Amino acid sequence: MHVVQPSERAPGLLLGDGVELPADAELGAHVVIHAGTVLAGGVRIQDGAVLGKPVVLGPRSRASGASPGALKIGEGATICAGAVVLAGAEIGARAVIGDQAHVRERASIGADSVVGRGSAVDNDVTVGAGVRIQTGCYLTAFSTVEDDVFVAPGVFTTNDQTMGRHGPEDTLRGALLRRACRVGARAVLLPGIEIGEEAFVAAGSLVTRDVAPRTLVMGSPARVVRELADADLIEHWS
Repeated sequence: MHVVQPSERAPGLLLGDGVELPADAELGAHVVIHAGTVLAGGVRIQDGAVLGKPVVLGPRSRASGASPGALKIGEGATICAGAVVLAGAEIGARAVIGDQAHVRERASIGADSVVGRGSAVDNDVTVGAGVRIQTGCYLTAFSTVEDDVFVAPGVFTTNDQTMGRHGPEDTLRGALLRRACRVGARAVLLPGIEIGEEAFVAAGSLVTRDVAPRTLVMGSPARVVRELADADLIEHWS
């Protein structure tokens, strides 16, 4: 049983056993922080956020039922209103988890990264530093997003070619987004797709095969349009 108790530190605040709040933490109203959550200094937790939520799996889920460990929130990170971050996740320094976003167990969000409003980061996802994930995105389980990637609103990734009709020996394969690539609004990436370093996926594309570094692809299915010039690279815009 996961018990939380009222605290006078903020209106409606509920804390699990052993949770220590840094003296400089900013807390909104009606925040819930479950046992095992570790918060660094300077964190901001806005109204209605839930931290360290216990993992709940469906009756037919094949995900690991092992304890995910503690949720760790890095120095100066912000968890916005209504966001839910599960036990076993790790949020890096100065990262921002947007309003009503959802971050699952064993997911890792790097320093200075942003997860936009209503976006979902599934279990076992690794997000690097300086990543910008916009509103309403879905990063499926076992995906990797390297540093400085831009994911536009409404992007969806997938990891199961059979949609649940596979044996236990089959491995789910999420997306691999290489450093500084950009994925346009409402693009869909099929399971196991790799988007190369500094590549550009145009809005609305259906990506069915890997995208080479420094190429622009668009369409359904996405096809190569051209190579990107040096002026398009992140070093010219950072």
